[in-house]
Amino acid sequence: MQQVAERWGETAWKGRFFTIWLGQAASLLGSSLVHFALIWWLTSTTGSATVLALSTLAALLPHILLSPFAGAVVDRSNRRFVMMVADGLIAVLTLGLVWVFAAGLAQVWHVYAVLFARSALGAFHWPAMAASTSLMVPEKSLSRVAGLNQALQGAVGIVAPPLGALMLAVLPMHQVLAIDVVTALMAVLPLLFIRVPQPVRSVQSRGQSHGRGQISLIQDVRAGLRYVFTWPGLCIVCVMAAVINCVVNPAFSLLPILVTQHFGGQAMELGWINAAYGVGVIAGGLALSAWGGFKRRIVTSMFGLACMGAGMIVIGAMPVTLFFIAVAGMTVAGAMHPITNGPLFAVLQSTVAPDMQGRVMSLLNALATATSPLSLLAAGPLSDAFGVQGWYVVGGILCIALAATGYLTPAVANLEQGRPPLPLFSSEVRPNL
Repeated sequence: MQQVAERWGETAWKGRFFTIWLGQAASLLGSSLVHFALIWWLTSTTGSATVLALSTLAALLPHILLSPFAGAVVDRSNRRFVMMVADGLIAVLTLGLVWVFAAGLAQVWHVYAVLFARSALGAFHWPAMAASTSLMVPEKSLSRVAGLNQALQGAVGIVAPPLGALMLAVLPMHQVLAIDVVTALMAVLPLLFIRVPQPVRSVQSRGQSHGRGQISLIQDVRAGLRYVFTWPGLCIVCVMAAVINCVVNPAFSLLPILVTQHFGGQAMELGWINAAYGVGVIAGGLALSAWGGFKRRIVTSMFGLACMGAGMIVIGAMPVTLFFIAVAGMTVAGAMHPITNGPLFAVLQSTVAPDMQGRVMSLLNALATATSPLSLLAAGPLSDAFGVQGWYVVGGILCIALAATGYLTPAVANLEQGRPPLPLFSSEVRPNL
């Protein structure tokens, strides 16, 4: 990884990488504005927890269904081209939604369809950018870039919700949506002129061809699955993430209902509690950069997960008169996001082979969210009947319990030692019969 980045030059990589990065940052802001606007439109139009849960489901399903194949496509394709196509098609989709709202024809299913399609394109875009970063940036600068990405996500989390609420107050919906068309094109423009390095593919990453010529996409997917499933610690982390997402995703997807129906707030209150999460992400990222975490990075992740659970319990337990304490709980949950995910992501970047990273990142995303659709289908009706607060309390307790489990499980505690050596005649090395 370091050798590829060094061929760009000791300082030249900064200009090239950050030109691409700025375009992606603009696109992230535009996408966040659109997401906030669409979720608020669904909330104000229907007031239904079921509708919001289904909107989250529409955004999750493509990642679950497409990620294993998307990662294989990324690892065998030109990653710059993948990012350009994804950003360009997102702009086209949003432009169509602009026309629907401008014509006064918008319906709930239109929003579902666009959320589904945007998520499908994101399933290709995210692993392409994540897997390319380790080849564009020298190894000694990867942690700083990761911290910068965390800070960007936090800043967007702060700016986008209140900015989205303000824009909805002064602009019609179709003009707010049009912003994302412009920012998506800003992401495409640098990619037209800047080369993104490609990894050299190893035999291991290509699966078994048995002398029959070119490796098929299915064989690439199978090679990625073997890589993940022969790493016990990584499999356990996937199961933990799936269990957490099963409860936590419904909780955060129903945040607008919590704000409007429990706390009696409006778009601005929703914007502030979302912004609190972003403030927390920035604070947590800066704290992690200054502190560096515990000596064992996985311990840092488990510590962050437990504290995030505590923040969620605070959010769910607050009565209607203590909205400001719920905002504080959201800040804590946000601060723990980089402390939980940052060290874990660093472990994977440093231990997973570069030409496998697209598949591994995509598979982890798919496996971690595999249980979410069922929980989201149940979350809407249950929340309409019994309230949203319980999702936060149960999710917080679960995060604390799983953090303790991960800390006490040797396969997880030793994750940063890398993938263990495979036994002779394992599925990784024997021929497929």
